[in-house]
Amino acid sequence: MATRKAKVRGLGSAAAAAVGLLTGAAVTLVAQRTTLDALHARIELLEQAAQTQRQANLAHQQRLHWELLSKAMDDPELAEVLDVYEGTVSPRKQRQFLFTNALYTNALCYYRMGNITREEFFGLARGLLQQPIFREYWYATRPYRATLISTSDEAQIGLMVEDLLAQVEETDTDEWWVVGEPPSE
Repeated sequence: MATRKAKVRGLGSAAAAAVGLLTGAAVTLVAQRTTLDALHARIELLEQAAQTQRQANLAHQQRLHWELLSKAMDDPELAEVLDVYEGTVSPRKQRQFLFTNALYTNALCYYRMGNITREEFFGLARGLLQQPIFREYWYATRPYRATLISTSDEAQIGLMVEDLLAQVEETDTDEWWVVGEPPSE
């Protein structure tokens, strides 16, 4: 009998140890989960802050771009610095191209900031392509877009506009606002 009681007592101690071990493991898991949740929340905050900073940087760059282009449009001597057309366009056309560049860059910046969707950009581009000066600018700047890294936002948007331009030129409808298939997001 004494042996039987010792075995029962041994099992009771083992069960208590197992319960203690499981309780400790559960507490540890809960603590780890809480820490992990806090880390995920912190990462999300940092990602949001980084996105906000990128948007602020883009907006600042857009302002600087406009200021530089404005100076060049107002001063023919400064516009000469931006004459990438090797003197093949008149000063008047150069100013028009500078303004066209500002319009296009503004739309591109809005897209990159997330203020408009790719489909909305497509609609803006479709409208811009109705202007002969924009189309002329687009043709004149093709060599420079060809130097862009093919995976960049600017290169991808440029290809989309190129495709849309081809469709605009091939269409025989006066309803320009229905030309082309907007991209899917």
